[in-house]
Amino acid sequence: MIVRFWSARTTEVRYPIYLRHFEQNVLPALRGKEGFLEARVLTQSDGVVVQFIVETLWTSLEAIEGFAGKDREAAVIEDEARTLLTSYDHRVQHFEVTLREEHREAAAASS
Repeated sequence: MIVRFWSARTTEVRYPIYLRHFEQNVLPALRGKEGFLEARVLTQSDGVVVQFIVETLWTSLEAIEGFAGKDREAAVIEDEARTLLTSYDHRVQHFEVTLREEHREAAAASS
């Protein structure tokens, strides 16, 4: 499994709009991609600026290429999202999952 990491920043006011865009547009598109497993959005706010990381889990680098293209490190950002962000990574990082522990109770509660 491969985790794809991308980070961006926006204002406290614009973040809920970005998150709604992600839920309504990005997630449905990702669900349609072969090899996509899950997504998470991690946030940190100072009350003015929200920094967030989008983490997606894929079966392989080849699956990521099906989403991002041959230049799989290129960030894939829709124009609508760009207008909501104050800054963002133009390149993403990929990490191979070499150890994964899932707590059974936590997994059952999130289902």
